[in-house]
Amino acid sequence: MPSDTLDARTASPAAPPDDGAPHPVPRIVPRRRTGQWAAAAAVLALLALALNSVVRNDAFQWDVVADYFLTTAVLRGLGLTLWLTVLVMALGFVLGTLLATMRLSGNPVLRSVSWGYVWLFRSMPILVQLLFWFNIGALYPTVLGIKTVDLLGPVTIALIGLTLHEAAYAAEVVRGGILSVDKGQLEAAQSLGLGAWRRLRRIVLPQAMRSIVPPAGNMLIGTLKGTSIVSVIAVQDLLYSVQLVYHRTYQVIPLLLVATLWYIVVTSALGVGQYYLERHYARGTAGAR
Repeated sequence: MPSDTLDARTASPAAPPDDGAPHPVPRIVPRRRTGQWAAAAAVLALLALALNSVVRNDAFQWDVVADYFLTTAVLRGLGLTLWLTVLVMALGFVLGTLLATMRLSGNPVLRSVSWGYVWLFRSMPILVQLLFWFNIGALYPTVLGIKTVDLLGPVTIALIGLTLHEAAYAAEVVRGGILSVDKGQLEAAQSLGLGAWRRLRRIVLPQAMRSIVPPAGNMLIGTLKGTSIVSVIAVQDLLYSVQLVYHRTYQVIPLLLVATLWYIVVTSALGVGQYYLERHYARGTAGAR
């Protein structure tokens, strides 16, 4: 018998004969995730304890929160907060778009000016900017023969300071969106003889919106909450309005809860709008939901 011949006992077993009977389908057993379920149960228990402590803690004074939630003073402050947010975002993105196009231009002077603006206003804290504009009368007592104190009220100062601050960040958001557009699109538009402004308005910006909308939505929510800082210069926004009330009633916690709940309501509504806007501009892409 040759040495390279396999022994019958060590040979691979032959496949079972196919007798035509259906074979049972193997049952797939899901992997047990005991650790994950235990962690989820622990998190839910902690959340339940926290919620219970908030609801049942009499120090929160939820009855006072309900009494002041829809008062005229609070709603007036909320209206000013929303007005500031919308106007600052609109003006900030108009100026930011201009700065972004300057930054991407072939003119070195325009590029330098745009870069310097973004560098300066991103380096300064927003509170410092507001206080600087609030005291601008010390540098320029009169403008065109008008006293600066009479020309620039607290609301105007807040609008200027927030807009200039917002424009620096909006410029980078818009610039990133423009750079995300494929260069072939610009070359095709140039071959059709479209001017620079029409290329930007008709070709570049509509495609760049897919990259601009998500960070712009985050900026909008950040601006809404950031407007609370104008209370330091006595602008009667939402936070300042509740501060006026609790300085009189000494009910600090429930009034701060009133402001917090309104911020949560508005930011939640803005988040829903951002979701649908992102889905609109993501049509036809893999990220569309």
